[in-house]
Amino acid sequence: MLGTHSTGKTTLFKRIEMELRAQGVTVARTGRLAKRAAAVGLSKMQHHTSQSTEWIITQGIADEVAAVAQGAEVVLIDRAAHDAIAYFHAALEYRGEAPPRLECERLLTLASTQLPKYDLLFATVLDERVPVDSGHDYDARYRRLVDQHVHRLLADDDIPHQRVASDPDSQAYAIEQALEFCLKEAAV
Repeated sequence: MLGTHSTGKTTLFKRIEMELRAQGVTVARTGRLAKRAAAVGLSKMQHHTSQSTEWIITQGIADEVAAVAQGAEVVLIDRAAHDAIAYFHAALEYRGEAPPRLECERLLTLASTQLPKYDLLFATVLDERVPVDSGHDYDARYRRLVDQHVHRLLADDDIPHQRVASDPDSQAYAIEQALEFCLKEAAV
């Protein structure tokens, strides 16, 4: 799952996880990478750096490997590796900084190592009409930049994915697709 903050990723994953568990599937979910990065003193959101981006990607990879090693039949990845790249590019644009070409290429290569492991990739779409959780103080411009960079990155690299809008039909379709795929794979 990729997408800017407060677009329903975690809620969608909780619904998918609940449905899979009800079918007897062993599920693990990764996430909270930005909060964990901040806890170790790394920048996040508009202040992302190449260092914090690399930490988020590598920690996400480690979480994915650990979930599989612990026997999960399905691993729901809240913030696939390319998500960190989009956040980094959005932070650079937000701050008016030029992207360091070699560093960006290195981070993109690192994130790309994970693509073959993703069987189904969802990208949420920002709907600014949906109110943001009042407990968060998010910068609207930065959220838009992240959304633009997520979808541009997926399109530019021709990464197969399914866009998930905030409307109930789009959410229901994403859940249906995830369940269909995961249950088919779990049966194999």
